[in-house]
Amino acid sequence: MFKQVSKTMLGGAVALGMFGALGSANAAVDTYVIDPSHTFPSFEADHMGGLSLWRGQFEKTKGMVTLDRANKTGTVDIEIDAASLDFGHGKMNEHAKDVDMFDVEAHPTITYKASKMRFEGDKPVEVLGDLTLKGITKPVPLKINTFKCIMHPMKKAEVCGADAVAEFKRTDFDLGYAVDRGFFPEVKVLITIEAVKQPK
Repeated sequence: MFKQVSKTMLGGAVALGMFGALGSANAAVDTYVIDPSHTFPSFEADHMGGLSLWRGQFEKTKGMVTLDRANKTGTVDIEIDAASLDFGHGKMNEHAKDVDMFDVEAHPTITYKASKMRFEGDKPVEVLGDLTLKGITKPVPLKINTFKCIMHPMKKAEVCGADAVAEFKRTDFDLGYAVDRGFFPEVKVLITIEAVKQPK
């Protein structure tokens, strides 16, 4: 009987230990919801083979970021409303949203999903994820230039902000408009993002 009780107690201790470890692991992961009023993906694209740069941004973004600082990793899940594209030029907006370019009616959302981050010290410096644009998914890493978290005085919660940059060829995503006329395919993406920590 003593042996049976000992086995039961041992089994319970192991189970509690596993549960505790799992709880600790989950407790280490912080979840942040994107603040759409302070998050604007923008981009720079060539005009006329080096004549000038066109700059645009997307006005509607939503999503979530997780940070596991203990294990120095995290995830990103972002959704951008393609129709919210704005160049600050009405005719250009219409053209960019048409079938020639972003074709927003057929492809209303742009997504970026990542399950890996690279840290230096206690700060993330790179996100390793996949961009889906016009139904095409390809890896596009994001370099994080700045990252900071504060206790926001108005939101009464921790808010983390970052400035990130990426580069890719738009032709990889079926955005080859005017490349045959000498326009450069390279695009630079600049992302300003703020996200609010959620209660556990």
